[in-house]
Amino acid sequence: QVQLVESGGGLVQAGDSLRLSCTGSGRTFSSYVMGWFRQAPGKEREFVAAISSSGDNTYYVDSVKGRFTVSRDNAKNTVYLQMNSLKPEDTAVYYCAASPQHLGLADFSSEYDYWGQGTQVTVSS
Repeated sequence: QVQLVESGGGLVQAGDSLRLSCTGSGRTFSSYVMGWFRQAPGKEREFVAAISSSGDNTYYVDSVKGRFTVSRDNAKNTVYLQMNSLKPEDTAVYYCAASPQHLGLADFSSEYDYWGQGTQVTVSS
């Protein structure tokens, strides 16, 4: 069992940066692929980024490549999403999630067993 809690969301202007954090409970956190998803009003939840259990490999959706960076600190049971050059279209509720599968399946939300409650990110133009 892993419980996940996100933090770091807020209201920013276009071009600004935010760093989201997701802290997990349990001693097995380091064994999970960790992913970030987002859901905008009226839209489906979409994959954003993921990181392997060791932190050696990452994977991003094309729309955030070069702007977002996912990282993790297994000693702190925490995964981060650094978001730079934010755009209004990044506005969404952001969720972190834990998957026992390999990184190759990271963009499938069905592969994740545990989810956080979400944190709102709003980017004004």
